Amino acid sequence: MRLFALLWLWLLAGYALAAEVTAQILVQSSPLAGFQYYAGKAMWDEMHEGDALTLVREPDNVYDARAVRVEWQGRKLGYVPRRDNAAVARMLDNGTAMNARITRLTKSRNPWQRILFEVYVPLQ
Repeated sequence: MRLFALLWLWLLAGYALAAEVTAQILVQSSPLAGFQYYAGKAMWDEMHEGDALTLVREPDNVYDARAVRVEWQGRKLGYVPRRDNAAVARMLDNGTAMNARITRLTKSRNPWQRILFEVYVPLQ
């Protein structure tokens, strides 16, 4: 009887974990632009692969009308690269919910190789 109860609890726990999984559509995978100019270097040791990022639209940006700022815990890390930001900017402008996360952190002299991130659209 005790074994049956443990098995039942194990199945319920597995079901609860499965219920928390959400489907997402990958929109793009990009290197972070501007890492060397913003707070990334100071926060490097605090960041981890898998950390959530926030995408903030900057339509009034004087350098790029499609600019999308990338933040980690409220601090500016850089931008979605200009060559990759048109679809993300358009989706944010249309009110599409988007998630982003760090997928790779690499210690490199080349700032374009330091942070790779992915952008997703969650499925409702």
